[in-house]
Amino acid sequence: MQDPLLSVVIPAYDEEAVIPLMAARLRLVLDALSVSYEVLVVDDGSSDGTPVILQRERRTWPELRVVRLRANAGHQAALSAGLVRARGAWIATIDADLQDPPETIAEMLDVAREEQVDVVYGVRSDRSTDSRFKRLTAGAYYRLMRRLAGDHVPSEAGDFRLMSRATVDAVNQLPEHNRVFRLVVPALGFPGAQVTYRRQERAAGDTKYPLSRMVRLTVDSLTGFSVAPLRMATWFGLGGALTTLILLGGALAAWITGHTVPGWTSTFVAVAAVGALQLLCLGMLGEYVGRLYTQMQGRPSYHIASDSLDTNGSNRHDPEQGPPGQNEPGHGARKRSGADGSGAAAPETARGRDADTPGTGTPGAGIPGTETPGAGTLRIEWLNQQDDAP
Repeated sequence: MQDPLLSVVIPAYDEEAVIPLMAARLRLVLDALSVSYEVLVVDDGSSDGTPVILQRERRTWPELRVVRLRANAGHQAALSAGLVRARGAWIATIDADLQDPPETIAEMLDVAREEQVDVVYGVRSDRSTDSRFKRLTAGAYYRLMRRLAGDHVPSEAGDFRLMSRATVDAVNQLPEHNRVFRLVVPALGFPGAQVTYRRQERAAGDTKYPLSRMVRLTVDSLTGFSVAPLRMATWFGLGGALTTLILLGGALAAWITGHTVPGWTSTFVAVAAVGALQLLCLGMLGEYVGRLYTQMQGRPSYHIASDSLDTNGSNRHDPEQGPPGQNEPGHGARKRSGADGSGAAAPETARGRDADTPGTGTPGAGIPGTETPGAGTLRIEWLNQQDDAP
């Protein structure tokens, strides 16, 4: 199967209300490009009707491909899974809620070709549809990231972007698990350009990015791309030590002159302040130690449950999943496509074994020096005969 020119990666979690709207709108845009493409929707362990709706869309949209994770792994992990399995020369990432207009993908592709850049960032020029709290917190986040990580981080650029194959390959080779793509991609230093757009309201459904996830994203961004928190802890420690020396000098002077007045309040405040400072520093250090611990464990950040492309005869190995076949449905069994394209695993039998297994398939197959011309054709004919048997 020839790889497409364009892959569109869409992470989705409990998006049954918006999937039909997204599919109808995105298909019009991509069909008008007159290029080969695939739409790779990563179902991030949805618990609603999202998997059923996606399979229904696949029946009328052959370019739609569904990768389902075994459990909810998070937005950034779902993006990682999609980027690993995307096959296009250009890969676009966009959310399923239609707040980022799919029509901008065509403009991104034109800009990438004309300016010969590897990355085209989608930058929100108008966020009037977001709440005031969302605009304030997002603005503070990007200002902080640009100050700590560098000016190369585009302001107001989320996860809506177009990347070349070279960029995606570089991202997939990174060893870290807790990736924040809005910081990872600019940090690679590939030539880039920007396309501005007006952020729209969510087409349907509820937001899947509450305040708790935004806080988690900020923490991952800080600990993953800056040592400033560690340096801040150091400066706090130095400041606390200097303050302690000053207070000690004052206490000695008061003791020498006989003006010491015992006070419970001052003692309590001093002890509480030092304790709070210690806890803050330990918390910052704990964030980094936790990331080191997670990295040393080497656990995958997601597990693939199924990929609709694999059921059509292709098996693209995912390096995040270890050796081929691990963490896939029916490991140790040959996957076969059902009527709904779900890719259910069928038990391995003599009919389903590979032809190069000694003692099965074409005589002599798998034995060095005994390859038979046309063995693949003979095996296919033999399989067909077996399928036709009552």
